[in-house]
Amino acid sequence: MNIRTLGLAICIALAACRGSNEQKSASPSTAPVGASTSALAAVPRPAPNPLKNAYFGETHVHTAYSLDAYIGGARLTPDGAYRFAKGEEVEVGGQKFRLRRPLDWAAVTDHAEYIGEMYSTMTPGAPGHDQPSLQALRALKTPEEQQKWFVQYIIGRRTAANPQAHPPFYAGPETEVSGWKDIVAAAERNYEPGRFTTIPAFEWSSAPKGANLHRNVFFRDTHVPAKVMSSLDIPREDGLWQWMDGLEKQGMHVLAIPHNSNASKGMMFAPVDGAGQPIDRAYAEERSRHEPLIEMMQVKGNSEVHRAFWANDEFADFENADSVQDYSDRKFVRMNFVRAALIQGLADQRRLGANPYKYGFVGGTDNHNGTPGNTAEDNFFAGSHGPADGTVELRRTGSVPGWLKGKDLNPGALTGAWAPENTREAIWDAMRRKETFATSGTRIKVRFFGGASLAGSARDPVMLVKTGYAKGVPMGADLPASRKPPTFTVHAMKDPDGANLARIQIIKGWIDAQGQPQEKIVDVAWSGDRRHGQDGRLPAVGNTVDVKTATYANTIGSPELIGSWTDREFSPDQYALYYARVLEIPTPRWSTYDAARAGLPLLDGVAATIQERAWTSPIWYTPKQPSR
Repeated sequence: MNIRTLGLAICIALAACRGSNEQKSASPSTAPVGASTSALAAVPRPAPNPLKNAYFGETHVHTAYSLDAYIGGARLTPDGAYRFAKGEEVEVGGQKFRLRRPLDWAAVTDHAEYIGEMYSTMTPGAPGHDQPSLQALRALKTPEEQQKWFVQYIIGRRTAANPQAHPPFYAGPETEVSGWKDIVAAAERNYEPGRFTTIPAFEWSSAPKGANLHRNVFFRDTHVPAKVMSSLDIPREDGLWQWMDGLEKQGMHVLAIPHNSNASKGMMFAPVDGAGQPIDRAYAEERSRHEPLIEMMQVKGNSEVHRAFWANDEFADFENADSVQDYSDRKFVRMNFVRAALIQGLADQRRLGANPYKYGFVGGTDNHNGTPGNTAEDNFFAGSHGPADGTVELRRTGSVPGWLKGKDLNPGALTGAWAPENTREAIWDAMRRKETFATSGTRIKVRFFGGASLAGSARDPVMLVKTGYAKGVPMGADLPASRKPPTFTVHAMKDPDGANLARIQIIKGWIDAQGQPQEKIVDVAWSGDRRHGQDGRLPAVGNTVDVKTATYANTIGSPELIGSWTDREFSPDQYALYYARVLEIPTPRWSTYDAARAGLPLLDGVAATIQERAWTSPIWYTPKQPSR
């Protein structure tokens, strides 16, 4: 078995393929699940803003508590990950680095699979800690040693009759309870209401037939279950929702977010449920209730659209991660991608009376070094998956085993949450109501409102927000039924440390009178005095990037864009959705920074420049008396 095959084996066994130097504390935390935050609550914090602030955070990161990350060399614990998110320096692969700008919030999402085994591995005195197999795991240093250990202790001990069994060094359910308890306690220790928010979370990593159907699960507070469920316990998503139903009956607040869908083999948005039966209204309602958001982008690619299926979208060629198709028999199909699913959800709602894919947007990294939010293109020198992509050479010629080639990686994405204050409840509530936007790693801020009574000439950002809340609805919400065409207002501000903005677009999707899916892209605001040509397209903003030095100039574009659009083709009898996409001017890609720093030629087959972007959660319209 070579290292590529090993990665695929880890994918099957963990239902997730992933690839710092901090040691776990010698004694496990004794903080009970559900511990009070009263001491933290006493710390003065800013007054809530009724118009809400944009708080940037991480929804997807793995530490040494994830078996695949540990095998790949991760040694940062959840505590270390939170400290990195707050701006502290850490060491990864022998290199010390930090975020230039701390995050506002983060959630550590270690795999529920093997959480007990990892607690035993990392905690002296824990049941099973001194087993020879775990002593060998702690001593792993090279990819060859990692491969041999995994084959001997995981793959080699599984049987066809019981493929989901725990490995022989599993020391019992009490270790699972203790591992989860430690993760929750780390979230409590690092929570600073008003300054930095932590959200208790984990990853449920189901991968039937190698398809990525993973979900990250988030709790509103520390009223959480004593033990979390893995795909070893619950193999399919409908079982996960049933478990979440049970938690809600106990007074817990919980939501799930599906991963990037590009690697789902068409199964993330399949027309059948886990048992192979056509989805029905009950399935659609359950999915929509438990899964308000979806991960638009992460290190393994952008899942909005793909150029192969959206030839008319001139910006569909963005971090397509084509080599995902080289592993685990994955092949891209149109229904792997979020825009197709959103519009299919309208058709399902017309047919079933409920929309299973009524998703708002978030972004994350899926970083396996324990370094949340490390999304800057020029700060990717430690990579994302330990030794798999931890050097320039490996990023240029290697791969993340079982997933994609190194050159197709990207540093990952961020989530912006519009909330009145930076607290756990406020951030979680923003996620629940879908008042979130995803970015490709930049810190663009974007507002998006819709309503039949909104003015069509928004020019003042403050009034845009006040009027948007008073007379319309924000991103993530539903337009009231109306015979009057809706107007949409949008305002975007550049990342203070990043590139100027090139344009704002609104993407509309709808189901026509014949029940067929339709879509269109409208340029709403743009920089400069450009005008649309006879082909209906706006000329490109230009490009100031010097690829030899990996530099650019903010001499084109605009630091701020604002505009509005009224849908004159609106039909009150058609299901529709709208979301905004904001694009920056071109900037150097991480691979161009690598080449310039190392004195190497640019990589073949990948773009030297990119246009970073943001996507707002959609706004939906449902006919008052829908016809089926």
